[in-house]
Amino acid sequence: MARTTALPPPDGSDFDGALQRERPRLLAHCYRMLGALAEAEDAVQETLLRAHRSRDGFEGRSSLGTWLHRIATRVCLDALDERSRRVLAMDLRPAGDLDAPLDTLPAERWLEPVPDDLVVPAEASPEERMEARERIRLAYVAALQHLAPRQRAALLLTEVVGLSAAEAAETLETSVAAVNSALQRARATLATRAPTPAPADLDTRQEALVERFVDAFERYDMEALTTLLREDAAMSMPPFSLWLSGPAHITGWMLGRGAACRGSRLLPTRACGGPAFGQYKPDPESGALLPWALVTVEGRDRIERLTFFLDTDRLFPRFGLPPRLQP
Repeated sequence: MARTTALPPPDGSDFDGALQRERPRLLAHCYRMLGALAEAEDAVQETLLRAHRSRDGFEGRSSLGTWLHRIATRVCLDALDERSRRVLAMDLRPAGDLDAPLDTLPAERWLEPVPDDLVVPAEASPEERMEARERIRLAYVAALQHLAPRQRAALLLTEVVGLSAAEAAETLETSVAAVNSALQRARATLATRAPTPAPADLDTRQEALVERFVDAFERYDMEALTTLLREDAAMSMPPFSLWLSGPAHITGWMLGRGAACRGSRLLPTRACGGPAFGQYKPDPESGALLPWALVTVEGRDRIERLTFFLDTDRLFPRFGLPPRLQP
């Protein structure tokens, strides 16, 4: 449940500061609703503008966080009226083979990763930080995108923000019965798509798995990598719609059409509540290591999913990753 901040009086000097302290939680909420960092940031900015315009009408019946999340939800619903849901490659078609064509989709169709440090409040307790990371997991946010927008909003308002069904109904301008019906449908959908909850902070087994992945990938040892992958492991490479399933296909790709990644280096970061890496691939002409992908690694005992987000021009600056590495 989201922790909220007490609202200062409308004419208090700390009003702007209080709004800014809620920004990480608002950004996380809008990211879950919209599935894209840039759109979520725009939604947060619009939320804060609306909050300033309506501050004199605020009656103090709820906390600042609750009030802002209700505004943000309406902003996100307006944005969702104008576009299709964002997806991962696995949502589009069955797994492909090594010779499948590399079709692409526009950037606005893909679910995007989010940096942990933008959406996990620095002042939160360890328990709150773990919960915040669990709620931004890539697989969880991808599952949310299968819900109709108002179902998604009802679920997040009640199960993450902590509103009652009556408060959610008021926010969505509908009845309590309609909210309860939306929740029932949303939970049924998530039951078939949402991942099994996993610790949001790395435990000893996860740390060892990630270290072994980095070692195997940087040495380009596909035999070692195979031992780290689950039998149903998936690999995707947005904006390519192709995705691969199983160790044989994943390592076959890396030794075949993806062989230019040999010699890459991985620079650690965190995305969507888990380990991630900036991948730098050797440039044959200059010898420098240039950005190739932001890689997210999901799994605890073995790797369940590898996602290589190839839009490095946009993603690397957001994650604070350098534009190149020396050999």
